[in-house]
Amino acid sequence: MRAAQVGMLVNLVLAVIKLIAGIVGHAYALVADAVESTADIFSSLVVYGGLRIAAQPADEDHPYGHGRAEPLAGALVALMLLIAAAGIAIEAVREIRAPHHTPKAWTLGVLVGVIVIKQILANRVFRIGSEIGSTAVKADAQHHRSDVITSAAAFVGISIAVIGGPGWEQADDWAALVASLVICYNGVKILRPAVNDLMDRLPEAHVVETIANAATSVSDVRAIEKLKVRKVGLQYAVDLHVQADPHMSLHDAHIVSGKVKGAIRTAMPAVDGVLIHMEPYELQ
Repeated sequence: MRAAQVGMLVNLVLAVIKLIAGIVGHAYALVADAVESTADIFSSLVVYGGLRIAAQPADEDHPYGHGRAEPLAGALVALMLLIAAAGIAIEAVREIRAPHHTPKAWTLGVLVGVIVIKQILANRVFRIGSEIGSTAVKADAQHHRSDVITSAAAFVGISIAVIGGPGWEQADDWAALVASLVICYNGVKILRPAVNDLMDRLPEAHVVETIANAATSVSDVRAIEKLKVRKVGLQYAVDLHVQADPHMSLHDAHIVSGKVKGAIRTAMPAVDGVLIHMEPYELQ
């Protein structure tokens, strides 16, 4: 949540700076970059809200918790990226068809500062998202990286327009158009894992393998089957059939299931709920 708050503040300051510099310096790519930064502000707001909701405990109306708010926030961020990309592309085409002034050389200095700041912010937010396993936070980091890309594209386009002189003014706009395509790609890239979480797609192989190995490491477990894992917000929910000695008492089977739950949670702390169905082990 703190990373989202910092991102909102940084984006607000940068958006204002880029918008003013783009208008005064006749650099549409910089104006487009400011629009992308404004979208970053709203995406950080969405991520912040999603995390706050996802952190709420289960209640009577939501017995499984509020974890779905986290990937839903990630999906909304991705959609905002796609909308921003479409808007920038449309305006870039309009600017290409309309003659305008050559961008001012000093706008390049603004872009260098923006690129450095946004890259640092993107790396920090992505690291946090990876540490906590948050689709929404990593989506926010990708949004920051998209801003770096648009700023880099603007830098190239403005440089060509400034160096080329008269007749090269549209290089700035072509750079904005290219940047919109990159933003669109990142939007699709962010949307995919968010939709996977919402659709209960099986997590990465290493997550499932870790859970399976933890379950089979319990001494009284003969075999396991029907292992199902889904991601709910920042945590995982596990359904598992465990096979044990068919002559085992119900009391002992209950103890074994408790050991399996403990082993799974120890091996994978992100696992929240574990539902185990005990079955008699029979040789095939």
